[in-house]
Amino acid sequence: GKPIDYSQAEIATTRDFSGIDMPTVTEPIATAIAGQPGLTEATVGPLILGCDSMFLLGGECYGKPHSEAVARERLKRMSGATGELWTGHCLIDFATGRTVRGASHAKVHFGEFTDADVERYIATGEPLEVAGSFTLEGFGGAFIDSIEGDPHGIIGLSLPLARHLAGELGITWTDLWNVGRGELEPESKASGNQHAGILPPVENVHQPGDGWVDCACGRKHWGTNGASGILLARRDSASGKVTHVVMQHRAAWSAEGGTWGIPGGATADGESSIEGALRESYEEANITPEDIEVVGSYREDHGPWAYTTVFAYEKPGHTVEPKANDDESMEIEWVPIEAVPNRKLLTAMRTDWPNFAARLAQMAEK
Repeated sequence: GKPIDYSQAEIATTRDFSGIDMPTVTEPIATAIAGQPGLTEATVGPLILGCDSMFLLGGECYGKPHSEAVARERLKRMSGATGELWTGHCLIDFATGRTVRGASHAKVHFGEFTDADVERYIATGEPLEVAGSFTLEGFGGAFIDSIEGDPHGIIGLSLPLARHLAGELGITWTDLWNVGRGELEPESKASGNQHAGILPPVENVHQPGDGWVDCACGRKHWGTNGASGILLARRDSASGKVTHVVMQHRAAWSAEGGTWGIPGGATADGESSIEGALRESYEEANITPEDIEVVGSYREDHGPWAYTTVFAYEKPGHTVEPKANDDESMEIEWVPIEAVPNRKLLTAMRTDWPNFAARLAQMAEK
């Protein structure tokens, strides 16, 4: 059928439950954390991969040129020559701390290029911030006549080497794919989460956990493991009263695009809701975890899906400088707490804001 425009479709709009008396349960935040151990209790993963490259030409090792003059000098040396690109890889299992390392290697044979070719290539800006002053997948690829060795490493990540390193850690490479696992084993076993039957959409998928859920409330919600966000408040240094909160002006293409809410998103496989909220708010809004204190949370549980609002304060003596780090936000800013109701709020935020504001004020008094 016709693709759904999730930015406008009613099916992706949260229902307004303000007129319904919902049953609630209150518990210490330590209990909530213990019930969702997340990555701190993981036995395997996630995997952390770091890579960096160096280019060897004529016995001299090159990194990034950073300036047009240096790039110009290097490119003229490379014309018609052969160099070697080495890319180091370090793979860490977050759960165990086990670390494996390796390096990929390839010989790169360059065609000859004129002074005009060099100037036009520099004008693109491409060679200034890449090791060796060239790329395989960009404008520079047309001047690479042939490659001996691993071409992936030239792009910056050797997939074959990464697969071998994962194997050294006892992890099967195909288990890392964010797709259905086929029919070799039961889907529920292969996917490792309770939403095994939900395949991620092809658009805007970045990690396991991205995808739409058909909820029991009759709407679609983002996050196959649920979702969460940070409601960060700033307090007056003298009175302790809440003065501002960080708000996100949602991108036009997102669900209920153009409204205001809090930074957050889908919980990744293996994460707790608080871990997911901290990660998402840093990725989207530059809310640095070391500068905030988590003091509570509110979980709206629909059964197959839930959203957790994590309450936090800016630590005394610390400063959070929020900004839009990706295309999911039009803007991120500190909003005076009395001005929040005047914004065009996301439906769920509009419904919950009176209770959230009261709770922030109450916790600030403790």
